[in-house]
Amino acid sequence: MQFNYFITGTDTNIGKTWATVALMNYFKSQGKTVAGMKPVASGCELIDGKLVNADALLLQEHASINLAYEAVNPYAYRLPISLHLAGRDNPANFPYLQKQYNQLKNQVDIVLVEGAGGWYSPVTVRQSNGDLANALGLPVLLIVGVRLGCINHALLTAKAIAADGATCAGWIANCLQPNEGFDVEVINLLKEQISAPCLGVLPYLPEQDFSQMLKSIDFIDVKG
Repeated sequence: MQFNYFITGTDTNIGKTWATVALMNYFKSQGKTVAGMKPVASGCELIDGKLVNADALLLQEHASINLAYEAVNPYAYRLPISLHLAGRDNPANFPYLQKQYNQLKNQVDIVLVEGAGGWYSPVTVRQSNGDLANALGLPVLLIVGVRLGCINHALLTAKAIAADGATCAGWIANCLQPNEGFDVEVINLLKEQISAPCLGVLPYLPEQDFSQMLKSIDFIDVKG
């Protein structure tokens, strides 16, 4: 059975893309073909006449198959602001994103769809990342950026996912700063209070090292 996932986070800039790539490499190490998708992105750069997003390029690079950029990131906006503002003149169309996602999932074993920002971050004026996850019918993986305030953010997000009728299949702790001795206690508290399993603890890394992240993920017994 194919299990695809929607990746959300406790906030913006908490390492969703690095965690998504680490998961892509994990599944590839299990013999699966994998693709990443970032349906909507802001803060894009114009290269060779095309707007591209650094996170989406990373997902494209680590896919098991060659994909056109537009297959990974259908909506790319220039300004580094909230999607509903950046895409005011070209708002994301959810039926179109569903079509693009369905085309992608027919080409690989697993698709990881990375949202932008947190669960309730707007994609359009009236639709959030949570709405997009539900439109795609995907179980959710929550990335918790471990830092001051993350307990509140993580528990609120887990409750919001459940309240919106989505399934949280698991969560990953991503350590955002050098360990000051409290990370383990914070993560243990979250393990007690979030019903979904903790799938890994990604260590603090000042630079990308996906081979190191790969060692920190355990997907055993996770269901969609």
